[in-house]
Amino acid sequence: MAKIVVGMSGGVDSSLVACLLKEQGHEVIGLFMRNWKETDEMGCCTADEDFSDVKDVCNKIGIPYYSIDFSEEYYDRVFSHFVEEYKRGRTPNPDVLCNKEIKFDAFLSYALKTGADYVATGHYCNVEHSEDGKSYLVRAEDDNKDQTYFLNQLTSGQLDKVLFPIGNIDKPTVRELARKYDLSTAEKKDSTGICFIGERNFRQFLANYIPMKKGDIKDSEGNIVGSHNGVFYYTIGQRKGLGIGGSRDGNGGRWFVLDKDINTNTLIVAQGDMDVLYHNCLETDTFNFIPAVPENKEFECLVRIRHRQAVQRAKCIIKPDGGVKLVFEQKQRAIAEGQYAVIYDEKYCLGGGVIERKYNQ
Repeated sequence: MAKIVVGMSGGVDSSLVACLLKEQGHEVIGLFMRNWKETDEMGCCTADEDFSDVKDVCNKIGIPYYSIDFSEEYYDRVFSHFVEEYKRGRTPNPDVLCNKEIKFDAFLSYALKTGADYVATGHYCNVEHSEDGKSYLVRAEDDNKDQTYFLNQLTSGQLDKVLFPIGNIDKPTVRELARKYDLSTAEKKDSTGICFIGERNFRQFLANYIPMKKGDIKDSEGNIVGSHNGVFYYTIGQRKGLGIGGSRDGNGGRWFVLDKDINTNTLIVAQGDMDVLYHNCLETDTFNFIPAVPENKEFECLVRIRHRQAVQRAKCIIKPDGGVKLVFEQKQRAIAEGQYAVIYDEKYCLGGGVIERKYNQ
């Protein structure tokens, strides 16, 4: 049997992971990561409730538990990048960086130094080890919950020491099993939003780190059609919350965000015909292939440009600089620079890269 450190968040998924591994006879240790230091309006640490749930579950199943503070590493290696990307007018995905830099780097290294054979988490995905020593990231059985998108920056070496025990279980079954084992987190709601922001107002949070100022909302011809309170708040393709009436100075169609000009603090919108939001090509400047760069420099693949998007068919062309060009069979709506393009075949997640540009050809 192995010594396994489970990354426990206080949610039902990681709770069940610890329970199942203990039942299988492994030596299991629960480890709670504090990645963000902040208190709520009452002065209480917002992680305390989650850690309390971790303690309850660990006491229930009879395993030791600890808490470790990675907030400094998180700020330096994840949050700083998040802020800088927003300042550039892009749409970053800190959850991908958190997995790469914290959960499967700082946490993994810490666990292995304590003598652990593996770490385990509650992610919905799988790992497959080949005879040639390479480790592959495998899509979850439940495609609706598949989380390989967020793990696209992991390496084969990191995956060597990782277990995903619920990768072949769907969410209803996870909750059913948690009830069977009488775990206190069985009915706990899934967390939503960006991990360090939680359920708080995103605009208020972002304003603490990026100075916001009012500016003009203009159509693609340069006409002023409204005003905004901070250009960084908006995402490409956004239709709600623009504060522009459907028929005001236009054709009666709905307005949507077409672009952002950070230099002039201008939000650029369009109305009605949304074809301008669709593109059939994107490029990345770097790309993390799992487990290694393919021999074929052009191949057909499946792609996601956002989590839970249905996979889209495309051709992947590996560029000499190490990035990739993806040419889609069908144009994609609202491709966002700063997000990740993640490629798959039918079974495996083959890796991903940050979207740098989009266009039509």
